Amino acid sequence: MAGYDAYQPQNRLVEIGERIWVADGPVLQWFGMPFPTRMTVVLLEDGGVWVHSPIAPAPELVTAVERLGPVRHLVSPNKIHHVSIGAWATRFPDAVTWASPDVRRRSSVPFDRDLEDRPPPDWAACIDQRIARGSRSLEEVVFFHRPSRTLILADLIENFERERLHGLFARALARLGGVLAPSGKTPLDLRLSFLRGMDRMRGTVDWMLACAPERVVIAHGQWFARDGAAVVARAFAWVRR
Repeated sequence: MAGYDAYQPQNRLVEIGERIWVADGPVLQWFGMPFPTRMTVVLLEDGGVWVHSPIAPAPELVTAVERLGPVRHLVSPNKIHHVSIGAWATRFPDAVTWASPDVRRRSSVPFDRDLEDRPPPDWAACIDQRIARGSRSLEEVVFFHRPSRTLILADLIENFERERLHGLFARALARLGGVLAPSGKTPLDLRLSFLRGMDRMRGTVDWMLACAPERVVIAHGQWFARDGAAVVARAFAWVRR
């Protein structure tokens, strides 16, 4: 079976900017392809904690998140990223669970509220958002954390490091999909799903560029610590043609 050398440290919050952290989790298998996992955590203006695409709730990770403040929001950015939200919701029953487009159809989580094209008052003071529309298979909610100028994505960009990726099949699949670091982008199958909806996606890409991000955090693979606007322009050049 193909493998991927997990990012270290595991299940530990790493501060990457003003009031924003990432935590790397286990490597999961998806149709024979290994996917390292990563979540993003933001401390909001009101002192509450916002958790994007939570990974498996290892005890040490849960404790570290609790130390930041009360967990108030558990966010599913797309219909694939929901697997661990139920476990976090059980641990933090007062947190609001936020549903991405179509996630309710494939998840047993009883989501409280739905994400929209603009941020709710709960976090509008520091996080902006848009829904990347136009795909026949997957719509993703994209977030921008203003204080740290961080764009937060899930699957719209993947960036797998070849030296961490094991197995000829996995390496060939990553190369074919166009998601090998340092030039990762939207995987080919997801790009193809936008063929009839490219115009709808362009507005979201224009918004991402207008945000002028300094960094881009992604769920799978090496994230981008600098030159975020250039990363967006390159990774989404297929949209802007």
